[in-house]
Amino acid sequence: MYSIVSTAIIHGIQSVPISVEADVSDGMPVFEMVGFLASEVQEAKERVRTALKNCGYALTPKHITINFTPANIRKSGSGFDLPVAVAVLTAFGYVRQELVGEYFVTGEVGLNGKVQPVNGVLPMVAEAKERGMRKCMVPWENASEAALVADMQVFAVKDLAEAVTVLNGKGEYYNEPYNIEEIQAEKALDFADVYGQILVKRACETAVSGMHNLLLMGSPGAGKTMIAERIPEILPPLNAEERMELSKIYSVCGLLEHKRGLMQKRPFRAPHHTITPQGLAGGGALPKPGEISLAHKGILFLDELTEFQNDTLEILRQPMEDKKICIARLNASYEYPADFMLVAAMNPCKCGYYPDMQRCTCTSAAINRYLRKISRPLLDRIDICVEVPPIGFKDLYNTGKSERSEEIRKRVIRTQEIQKMRYCGEEFCFNSHIPSSKIFEYCKLDKKQETYMERMYNKLNLTARTYHKILRVARTLADMEESEQIKMRHLNEAICYRNIDKKFWEV
Repeated sequence: MYSIVSTAIIHGIQSVPISVEADVSDGMPVFEMVGFLASEVQEAKERVRTALKNCGYALTPKHITINFTPANIRKSGSGFDLPVAVAVLTAFGYVRQELVGEYFVTGEVGLNGKVQPVNGVLPMVAEAKERGMRKCMVPWENASEAALVADMQVFAVKDLAEAVTVLNGKGEYYNEPYNIEEIQAEKALDFADVYGQILVKRACETAVSGMHNLLLMGSPGAGKTMIAERIPEILPPLNAEERMELSKIYSVCGLLEHKRGLMQKRPFRAPHHTITPQGLAGGGALPKPGEISLAHKGILFLDELTEFQNDTLEILRQPMEDKKICIARLNASYEYPADFMLVAAMNPCKCGYYPDMQRCTCTSAAINRYLRKISRPLLDRIDICVEVPPIGFKDLYNTGKSERSEEIRKRVIRTQEIQKMRYCGEEFCFNSHIPSSKIFEYCKLDKKQETYMERMYNKLNLTARTYHKILRVARTLADMEESEQIKMRHLNEAICYRNIDKKFWEV
């Protein structure tokens, strides 16, 4: 007897549909599985056979053949256990094929028949819905995650016996909504706690308004990390499409909190400087997204930037431009989203006090060697570089409260709305994403401004990329004042955000 069950496999962060076919016939008793399978999938036949026996489903000696299609895609992971068990039970007549055909099935099975949770349920169920399926059977622990997909009946099972009951039309589907208000109850960090640093706060607001990459440079204790940790609180809220896309990434990595629904806050990823290139970019024997993709639509914060390995930092160059990262392997290529805002922090030298020569103990060669850890191509991809000065004594005892994050956030949202309206017919939304081919269309300068910028271009030895970065930042500064035309003051402020090159890297 023949049966077929629908399931899926994760490829990157996308779901690829897989069909599990089972055929039971007379002949030499054997349990065969074919279809370009990884070792953990090959082992499923032993887990399934033992689990069925322990659950009371006696299989008569038959020739059992399991085929996974399409055959050109390598199947890996433990989520095929439940589909294989269902296919075998259907082929033996315990379940009717016409009922099984309505379900998407995934899950791992233990030797006692218990159904265990798997990663990546959200994108798999979403893909099943796109194929027209309206019912899915998943492990009980994954039920709330699967229920995030609208118009999909989720049947959560704890063991094989319960799965058979559901497939025979006698089970009840999962229906427990989550409470968004409960999710957002966490206490957030606020810019009101940061005293002084008016210019640095201005730079942060500018960076977020246009989604520009930001470098904070200053001596130890100046507040670089404290300021960076508060930047997510001035980012606009996620829309429905972004929440779903981000939740799929975290689901694949097993980081989605099942009982808390879709992700509501933009991510803030702060990997330690000992992270490997694979940990940052993604990959591995079973490729998974790295920190770059986990920071999608949010902040990737690299503290102590010069302490990262050079190979690790150079990986950032391509995704910072393309907003995606491609990983090639022998059997397949994987593409992960990487639309993040880079925020980095570093000291100006090893001891941290340059250019204060009274406190700095580093030699000129040591300072040069320290700063050269950041390559020029990577530095050119950072739009805004700002120096964080030490906190003054009077600022520590400032009794007046600083501006709250919520007030800054309102201005950021208004500025980003201006950009979205301007670029409504384009493939990009923010000033930092303006392609070079359209830079002079959206960042127009008059003759006087062009003459001034030509002088600055030669004086500061700017590259074409750096010059375009300055124009994009100037466009954001104009939008913050709701000015359609870029003014000279906007150009001057944007240039100031590049003066740090002259002060440190070109000394």
